[in-house]
Amino acid sequence: MTDFTNRRHFLRAGALGAGAVLAAPAIATAQGQTTTWRVQTSWPGGAGLQIFKDWCASIQEKTGGELAFTPFGANDVVGDFQLYDAVKNGVLEAVNPFTIYAQGIIPAAVFLTSYPLGLRNPHEFDVFYYGLGGLDIARELYAAQGMHFVGPIHHGPNIIHSKVPIRSIDDFAGRKMRVPGGMVAELFSEIGAETTLLPGSEIFPALEKGTIDVADYVGPAVNYALGFSQVTKYISMGPAGFMSVYQPVDLMDLTVGQAAWDALSPQMKQFVEMETQSYSIHHHAAIQKADQESWVKFEADGTEVTRLSQDDVEIMTEVAVPIWFKYANRDDASRRVFKIHLDYMKSGSLGYVDDALLAGHSLDL
Repeated sequence: MTDFTNRRHFLRAGALGAGAVLAAPAIATAQGQTTTWRVQTSWPGGAGLQIFKDWCASIQEKTGGELAFTPFGANDVVGDFQLYDAVKNGVLEAVNPFTIYAQGIIPAAVFLTSYPLGLRNPHEFDVFYYGLGGLDIARELYAAQGMHFVGPIHHGPNIIHSKVPIRSIDDFAGRKMRVPGGMVAELFSEIGAETTLLPGSEIFPALEKGTIDVADYVGPAVNYALGFSQVTKYISMGPAGFMSVYQPVDLMDLTVGQAAWDALSPQMKQFVEMETQSYSIHHHAAIQKADQESWVKFEADGTEVTRLSQDDVEIMTEVAVPIWFKYANRDDASRRVFKIHLDYMKSGSLGYVDDALLAGHSLDL
């Protein structure tokens, strides 16, 4: 709560940094009434859910009672895959989902979060959203669905838990594997896994019953709290320094129903946007801190960490490239977003791909 209290003082001071000043939002309503948003997250438990609840609890104080968030965990009001219907229909005013879940209604959403062997570090997505126009595009796409995309929220890479050791990409062949769908599912299907889509809250029972024997989900802290070490013996990651080759920067976001968003004053809209950026930083750091503490617990439980090789990464990149273009060419919005990523990945700043790797593939611009 201390970090959030400090944030309140920061906003009241109006300081954005050296040489930049922005007026803080008016933090009291004329009538003294509080606007309360029901906000459901995709976090089913663990550090992620607690951090989210602490953040929600801080909003009313920060706004002097003008706005309050009532938090709900995964499935508390609706299922994970019904979040967008709930926010569009007013059952919830806002949601904090994994952004990849929007792909069912917004195909381009697969490029609004990380995908196999694409952008690989949190700051690269910050550049995409806040430097290369990604935020404006996301808001345009969500507005067409009756929602407002406030901004991305970082939490960290996803990792794979398995009942059997995964020491190379060959070991995925024949494995029954939970994945979040989309490009991730196609990548693992291409290398031989039998993939299935499940919300996070259903992963533990599926592993326990043997319905699946491999599962991707988020990071170590949340996965440990969900009991994954009780039903699996192995964690598979990328080479050292590359925790996840398939979702290295899994993003969440804050999405608000258009009616709820339009009801806010300009000053309060500005506050929510700034607060979401602040929360992204705090959320990411807090999750990473909890992750460091969880590795010791996994080790004590006898969990073995295995890593793919750089050769595996290169092979998986070759498998991923045609999948990128397949998804990018599904509609104009997907092409538009992916073109930004592609130019960035080809640039001197990153150099993840080159013309030789992309030969034979093109965007239908």
